[in-house]
Amino acid sequence: MEKDNVTKMKKTVSSELNRYIEFSLGQEDYAIPLLMVREVISVPDTTPIPKSPPHFLGIMNLRGQVISVVDLRKKLKVDARKDKEEAVIIVDIGGMNIGVVVDSINRVLAFSSDEVSEMPEVENQVNTHFIFGVYKKEHSLTVLLDIAKVLDLKDMEAISGMKKSA
Repeated sequence: MEKDNVTKMKKTVSSELNRYIEFSLGQEDYAIPLLMVREVISVPDTTPIPKSPPHFLGIMNLRGQVISVVDLRKKLKVDARKDKEEAVIIVDIGGMNIGVVVDSINRVLAFSSDEVSEMPEVENQVNTHFIFGVYKKEHSLTVLLDIAKVLDLKDMEAISGMKKSA
C-alpha cells in the first residue's frame, strides 16, 4: 500500500508544471525558469565600464538600483538577429539582479519535467555544462539554460567589482 502512495506522489511531482520564459538568441529559442525573472524591460542606456569583458554592456540605473547588463548573445557567441527587437530580462541570481540582453521575448512556457529531454552528448570541445535540458515543442526545440552557470563565477566577480567601482 505504501509503495502505491509513493508512486502516486512521484507522478504528482513530475506532472507539476514548470514555468519558463522563452526568448530568442539569433535563430534559436532558449528558456530560463520564470521564478528567476524579476521583470522584462526594453534595452536601457548603459554606462560602460573600462576593462570589462566584451559581453558586459555596462551598468544601468533601474529605479535607484545599479544593475549590470550582459549581452547573452555575445556571451554564448550567437549572432544577433537583424531585426533588432531586443529586450532585457532582469534575473535574480542568488539575490543579485542582472540584466540579460536577448533578441526577443517569445512567451511563457508551462510544461512538466517529463517533457524535458537531457542534453545529448556533444563533442567534448563544446562547453554545454550550462544547458540542463531541451524542451520539445511541436516542430522545434527550446534549450533550457542554467543562467547562473552561463554567467559563470568570473562574470559574477566582475559584476561585483563593477558595482563597487560605480
